[in-house]
Amino acid sequence: MTTGRKKSTTTRKTKKTSASGNGRSGGRSTTGRRTSAASRNNIVPGGDVVIVESPAKARTLSRILGNRYNVLASVGHVRDLPKSKLAIDVERDFAPDYVVPRDKSSVVKEIKAAASAADTVYLATDPDREGEAISWHLMEAAGIPQERMRRVVFHEVTENAVLRAFDEPRGIDVDLVNAYQARRVLDRLVGYRLSPVLWSKVRKGLSAGRVQSAALRLVVEREAEIDAFVPQEYWEIDANLATQAAQVEEFSARYRSELGASRAAVIPNQEMADRIVADLNASSYQVASVRRRETTRRPGPPFITSTLQQEAFRKLRFTARRTMTIAQQLYEGLPIGNEGPIGLITYMRTDSTNMANEAVQEARAVIGTRYGKDHVPASPRSFSRRVKGAQEAHEAIRPTSFMRDPESLRSSLSREQFNLYQLIWQRALASQMADAKFDQTTVDITASGAPSGVSHTLRVSGSIMTFAGFLAVYREGLDEPDAESDEGRVLPDLQEGQTLILNRQDAINASLPVVPTQRFTQPPPRFTEATLIRALEERGIGRPSTYAAILSTIQDRGYVDKADNRFRPLKLGTAVSGLLAEYFPQVSSLDFTSRIEEELDDVARGEREWVPVLRDFYGPFNERIDTAQEKIERVRNIDEETDEACPECDANMVIKRGRYGPFLSCSRFPECRGMKRIQKGTGAHCPECGGELVQRSSRKSGRPFYGCSNYPNCNFLTNQEPLPQPCPDCGSLVVASSRTNAVCNNKECGWQGSREELTTEQPQEDPQLVEV
Repeated sequence: MTTGRKKSTTTRKTKKTSASGNGRSGGRSTTGRRTSAASRNNIVPGGDVVIVESPAKARTLSRILGNRYNVLASVGHVRDLPKSKLAIDVERDFAPDYVVPRDKSSVVKEIKAAASAADTVYLATDPDREGEAISWHLMEAAGIPQERMRRVVFHEVTENAVLRAFDEPRGIDVDLVNAYQARRVLDRLVGYRLSPVLWSKVRKGLSAGRVQSAALRLVVEREAEIDAFVPQEYWEIDANLATQAAQVEEFSARYRSELGASRAAVIPNQEMADRIVADLNASSYQVASVRRRETTRRPGPPFITSTLQQEAFRKLRFTARRTMTIAQQLYEGLPIGNEGPIGLITYMRTDSTNMANEAVQEARAVIGTRYGKDHVPASPRSFSRRVKGAQEAHEAIRPTSFMRDPESLRSSLSREQFNLYQLIWQRALASQMADAKFDQTTVDITASGAPSGVSHTLRVSGSIMTFAGFLAVYREGLDEPDAESDEGRVLPDLQEGQTLILNRQDAINASLPVVPTQRFTQPPPRFTEATLIRALEERGIGRPSTYAAILSTIQDRGYVDKADNRFRPLKLGTAVSGLLAEYFPQVSSLDFTSRIEEELDDVARGEREWVPVLRDFYGPFNERIDTAQEKIERVRNIDEETDEACPECDANMVIKRGRYGPFLSCSRFPECRGMKRIQKGTGAHCPECGGELVQRSSRKSGRPFYGCSNYPNCNFLTNQEPLPQPCPDCGSLVVASSRTNAVCNNKECGWQGSREELTTEQPQEDPQLVEV
């Protein structure tokens, strides 16, 4: 059983941590959830207790472990830093002051009661830093004696993995807890000390975080590159050629250079292009060389967190947060036919491309059966680590069984669950398949005999797949379309010295035999979710559990928005990023943020103490707080102007944020006090037309109701709050039936359950926001 650690997995005493006895916690706070998950479990008198985070995972473990165990769900963290104060004793080695939130007191009480009656308490939270911190929380909050506590770790919720973990329990890994705590304390210090500077100098309610600020800086700097970009003109020239006078076997070749040049020419203007076109129209053509070779393409590794989020965006248009929500459901277990809840994928917060040997062997067997032995490589594939700080004891994201192909699960999964599972299954299977093979042909053509006396070279290439290999299962998506790809381009059987002619017949059909095209160089594209996650990963900023939170935070705070699925900084984001870069380079510096991540990884490996990491950061940072308050001038003109006309004076309206969220205000305020509400999106899709359901208010009562954003073309309405998560049974709209429960809007389905079960996506490890 892999635990993600090199240390012994035998039961051992928990090492004494360097913080005071106030406890430790992390970012998976679930304050605001008022239903006790523990109360829904049937307690078996005298049975051992198993504690997990979510009800879904609890159901799956209950099926695997049987009636001997009482499996309880804590529903996330049971302790956290209070919102009302800093709660960090800087003078006492940054000791945190954790509390049990009011709405978690009943959960802790019930877990404590069950644990006190048990011989052994198994803490089976997730196999990462945060999961380790949750286990430590539970142990301290419920008063579980160390001698009766066992920590069990598994990366897939399957019978073999779970039972093996229970045979190999261990103690709390203090190094992981300390690494998590260092991150939590560091981000609390940044948020609670720096955010008030933004309130006084920019706007109330803003926040700044170590990782979110680095991500914002990437977006702002990319926009600055775009604004500063000066397009350069260039021309491309293509000649439509044929192999004989009958104009059969036509193809197009691109102009490369004058004959004898060592590199391709750049055609900077129309004058030069016209001169070349005149030469080509008057030239004779002959094949100068034909180069044929076999090329191969290797499959990529199975998914890690970042690549899953990137590919799910490219192919499914899932946001990072949506991807992780659905992946969490697949990991924790879903009812499959008569088998009951089954975990379908391995743990989805990972940065390792490793696959367990038994999984590799099963994949090879499935490949041979489905696609033939020629699709199975001679030896299993392994992939070198690409991610800085990757934990090689962890596994990549893969199906728990390759025998469970996507089609066999279609009737048991919602549409989104099926699509994501299919993506994971295909990628992991393809990673163990044979290379794809291609016959690639490159042909150089000489154009000579023009009155100018100048000869030219053109080139055309084609690539034909001769063996599909892994491409029979999976082809990776692209961030940008590859216009230059020659894959699939079929060329005639050309031979060296063969005479070619211009295909002038196409001129009758309004296509010139020689076609010049004016182009302009393009600025770097704005980031999509996929490309921003890749940029963060490449720079070592953030870790697998943080990417989704980073992207959500910079949008939720009004720092960036999306245009055509690409991030664009708003005025507020540009102002905040500039202020932080000038006065707090520690916070927004990409190199500094990356170095901190490495130091936290060192803490997790037991190679560094966490308090000195915080001390080295906090000293210089704290000094800059006072300097910034004195020197920074009030930032103005940060409201985003819209095309919306003011209902009072027709001036453009701007987006402002008030006590109850964003609203539209006249740009001429205070001369004009025109205002409009901004419809609040729900993230849920209309069951009739697919548009987003938005919140509106009744003019008479002021009570909220929900309608389709495509009104008046779509008249769908509901008084019940729509939830963004689809029905786990049929994929239809789910609405809230109470503060804690939900029902499927599809009357033929009849699903009903807890809202907690739909929101099993756990809040991310890196809470960047200060609570205001």
